[in-house]
Amino acid sequence: MKQKISVFRKEHFNAAHRLNNPNWSEEKNKAFFGKCNNPSYHGHNYDLILKVTGYVDEESGYLFDMKLLSDLLKEHVIDKFDHRNLNLDTQEFKNLNPTAENIAMIIYDLIRPHIATDLDLKVILYETERNYVEYPA
Repeated sequence: MKQKISVFRKEHFNAAHRLNNPNWSEEKNKAFFGKCNNPSYHGHNYDLILKVTGYVDEESGYLFDMKLLSDLLKEHVIDKFDHRNLNLDTQEFKNLNPTAENIAMIIYDLIRPHIATDLDLKVILYETERNYVEYPA
């Protein structure tokens, strides 16, 4: 019986953002988001882990070519978000609050079309050493 296996690719990017809901007052945004609502923005050193799960290809011995996974992340995520202000420099967050949750879901949406549908994909995004999100849950 074939067994599922997972491969992981870890990347890193730096980005600035401001958490802000334009439908809320300045006072409510500041009270809810605290330091993360700084009008001058703030930055994070994000660690990104992509997990691909499925069955190993019997011919190649690979589940997924890790070089291809690296290239996909570089092209669709790192080149797009690294050393950027997510609020100001990216289309993805022009109208979407760049919370860690939303960033992880956007990364998933950027990568999912490039991964075969018979493979499961999971995005794990560390905003700090202690705070991270996982999508899908």
